[in-house]
Amino acid sequence: MKTVGVLLSGCGVYDGVEIHEAVLTLLALDRKGAKIVSMAPDMDQYHIVNHLTGEAAEGKRNVLVESARITRGEIRDLKTVEAAELDALIMPGGFGAAKNLSDFAIKGKDTEVAADVSRILNALSDAGKPIGAICISPAVIARALAHRHPEVTIGNDFGTAEAIETMGAKHMACRVDQIHIDRQNKIVTTPAYMLGPSIKDVAVGIEKLVDAVLTMA
Repeated sequence: MKTVGVLLSGCGVYDGVEIHEAVLTLLALDRKGAKIVSMAPDMDQYHIVNHLTGEAAEGKRNVLVESARITRGEIRDLKTVEAAELDALIMPGGFGAAKNLSDFAIKGKDTEVAADVSRILNALSDAGKPIGAICISPAVIARALAHRHPEVTIGNDFGTAEAIETMGAKHMACRVDQIHIDRQNKIVTTPAYMLGPSIKDVAVGIEKLVDAVLTMA
């Protein structure tokens, strides 16, 4: 049985993890018989967004606490997770990857990745363990593993692809139902809701990504 980490970034596409992508990842892993270790950093979200209106809201929410909504409370603080416990890791997307796990949504090519996120990604990569990244989360890979010049996809958005390449990664155009595999670095990426348009389309790419990650684990 493979043990796969799933790194979440809150709960809700505009300020946390994209919920469909997270659930599809968990479902695909469970169907394949993987042991899932869900995790998230114990930190304040960048901000809160009212998902009905799309407007910023007052107050604070915690990334770990919000992520626990998706996993029915079965989740660990990222700082307690070591790469040695895992055979692989997958990051669903959503703006949480670009606002909480990193600040890519604010700083673009000058983004910084949260320390524990960078730690786990680099430790897994150094150990030759596969990493899957969905939607916008390949931008986190591009920065955290820039020294490895990873190949990733976020679909075909020119501006985001340009920022990714400026950080030292190589962007590969890809359809929603496709994945890109960087075999040298064992990184698998798929566009998901960077392209959409619907959950059934997104599911195809995510299921392929999970299969590929497990095959390499």
